[in-house]
Amino acid sequence: MNMRSLLVIAISVGMWMMGWLYTPPAWALTQIKVSNLSYEECPSEFGNMVTSGGASQAATCFIITGTAENPSGKYVYDADVFGRIYDANNNPVMQNRTRVGSIDEVPPGKSTFEIRVSVPASQPTPLKLEQFKASGFTSRVR
Repeated sequence: MNMRSLLVIAISVGMWMMGWLYTPPAWALTQIKVSNLSYEECPSEFGNMVTSGGASQAATCFIITGTAENPSGKYVYDADVFGRIYDANNNPVMQNRTRVGSIDEVPPGKSTFEIRVSVPASQPTPLKLEQFKASGFTSRVR
């Protein structure tokens, strides 16, 4: 073996060993428990029309409120909230979609949140809020 080959092997082994000594932090999702859900119709200044694919449709605006429980001991940012919303006839109000919104910051422990959703005006109330949960990161996602 020549000197160049030995140098390449030594550098490779050194880098492999450094991988064992330094491991970058894992940015895992933090699960947030969601409870005490309720909703109310938005104030009139929020409007009652939504635009989808260039066409305006009549909609009813609702604000969903609840409690988020963050067990991590750290702030969680950009937590996506997932759940199923059904109308009075058990029809889904958001077809093929379970993400209903997000919470910018969830402090450690329990805190309240609110999310605004628009529901087609043709869907009867009362709404049923089911299977809600959230997850986010302990640092901002860029």
